[in-house]
Amino acid sequence: MSQLAVQVDTVLLKVASRCNIDCTYCYVYNMGDEGWRNMPALVSEETISAICRRLAEVCQWQSRRFATVLHGGEPLMLGAKRLKKLLMSLRAVLSSDYPIAIQTNGILLTPEIIEVCDQFDATLSVSVDGPAAVHDRFRIGKKGEGTHAQTIAGISRLKEHPNSKRLFTGILAVIDPFSDPVGVYHYLKELNAPSIDFLYRDGNHSKLPFGKRSLESTEYAQWLTTVLDLYLRDPSPPCIRFLDDLIKLSLGGQGTKEGLGENEYGIFIIDSDGSVAKNDTLKSTAPGADRFEEKWSVHSHSLIDILTTDEFRSYYSLQHPTSEKCKACSELKVCGGGMPLHRWRDDNGLDNPSVYCADQQFLIGAIRKRIKLAGHTA
Repeated sequence: MSQLAVQVDTVLLKVASRCNIDCTYCYVYNMGDEGWRNMPALVSEETISAICRRLAEVCQWQSRRFATVLHGGEPLMLGAKRLKKLLMSLRAVLSSDYPIAIQTNGILLTPEIIEVCDQFDATLSVSVDGPAAVHDRFRIGKKGEGTHAQTIAGISRLKEHPNSKRLFTGILAVIDPFSDPVGVYHYLKELNAPSIDFLYRDGNHSKLPFGKRSLESTEYAQWLTTVLDLYLRDPSPPCIRFLDDLIKLSLGGQGTKEGLGENEYGIFIIDSDGSVAKNDTLKSTAPGADRFEEKWSVHSHSLIDILTTDEFRSYYSLQHPTSEKCKACSELKVCGGGMPLHRWRDDNGLDNPSVYCADQQFLIGAIRKRIKLAGHTA
């Protein structure tokens, strides 16, 4: 294996370019990029075959196992029959020690789909932002209606399955800084998901995230610090990956989450037409920002060859901030500089600290104070 090549950690398959709901904060459909309109609504059998052929090549080429994540749009728009064909094809080249995961809004979780996931060992994570009043403020249907009740019904069906503890891996929750963090924490915990992953809103220096008054304000950190204190006092807490990573990194350990710490992650995004793209969250910075100059596709290019190119390595290096402020920061090994999309500014691109820099400093400081009070040292 070439020493210049990036190793693959995650392959994110955009198996559906459309969604059955219309979240107002969605970076795919509601932040200016229209690229989804030019993509097939669902991945074709021909593209699935090409994807599997390329993944088999990667399996033979590198010893490191990688995860495959089905994403969208809404991936369960494939339906049970198409999903079964896809998972069967993937499992023909990916043994059981290669994780396959699905990120879904949960509405289309039927007993048939859950059974297919169980059959092919594909786990499910569901997007839920909190109780109905919080969730339905942004995660709405095509006519503006709330989707909370449908999502919770899907989770209930998932939890009724005999193998739900293996299949249901967690909840993804986008933070509303105006919501009550105490209520959100207790509500999500009561859903009995094994993990909760809180996400910052998309936004950047030219378009501040929802709820942030300024670059110096710390609305998100204050919200998360309240959750942190609940978490630390809870005798039986769920796993909260974002906080767990920050705590481990503050103690000198290793994190597992992209955008934190100094770990590097080789991530492929494959669209429903088979084209290879950058992390699609970059759509929120400028239309087409997730596109490579080179028109790569699994139909015509080996993923291994792409990994060795200068353009892919340049994309890979975006994980590390270039801002002098970040490089001189004493907390860089913990913060990691944040996600690239949060560093964007229209006049100088990504050469900036995260728009959440003040929040990260506040939150890491709060964690360090609590570590010190507990008698631990990094």
